[in-house]
Amino acid sequence: MDFKKLIESRSEEHFKNYIPTLSIDCVIFSFHETTLQVLILKMKDQYGWGLPGGYVKKEENVDDAAVRILKERTGTENIYLQQFYTFGNLKRSESAFEEYSDDLWHKQRFVSIGYYALAEHSNLKLIVDEYSSAVEWHSIDNLPSFMMDHRAILDKALMTLREQLNNHPIGYNLLPEKFTMPELQKLYEIILGKKLNRGNFYRKILRFDILIKLDESRKGGAHKAPDLYSFDLEKYNAALKDGLQGSW
Repeated sequence: MDFKKLIESRSEEHFKNYIPTLSIDCVIFSFHETTLQVLILKMKDQYGWGLPGGYVKKEENVDDAAVRILKERTGTENIYLQQFYTFGNLKRSESAFEEYSDDLWHKQRFVSIGYYALAEHSNLKLIVDEYSSAVEWHSIDNLPSFMMDHRAILDKALMTLREQLNNHPIGYNLLPEKFTMPELQKLYEIILGKKLNRGNFYRKILRFDILIKLDESRKGGAHKAPDLYSFDLEKYNAALKDGLQGSW
């Protein structure tokens, strides 16, 4: 079934099951091969790429809907998830369906709640559903054209993530369980889009007291094997709740 016939066939069902005019768009970030990547999808028969999204059921909490949408796209709900902004400009979504009937569910005006998620790359299973032809990771430095206002949503999520680095920890859900200090610094640099002084970074991140230095090192290579670290989850979660002091 082509895209137009598919969404037309689902329209009546959506009006029955979901809250009208309200949608969710998710920006899922992952750190892979020394780049910050975002999960995007290609809708069938559509030109631009989009973010994973969906609608809120009439008997469903908004946050629960976001978790459900993530699970439908990634096969897991164990992802750090944060609501970050609301998008409600005129014709932000309905303009994409100008050739469709005005009573189509997708052509109604939708206000979208934006969530960003942080996910460890290897833990996700990318799921192509009946509406899409591809679901892929793309580096934030090499992104295709987007549908509707999804590029603006992505840019706002990235700005929010960078702002969060000033007072909250980042890394859990993005790095493997055991990581080196250079890997953690590289993650911060990629998100911030700038180089950080190694000595200053090490001193500051250790002062936050959210890391556990492990009694082992990364093997291989010609140079001295770097020490391995993991996050102290109790202190990390406390820092997520209460914040950190300082900025990068």
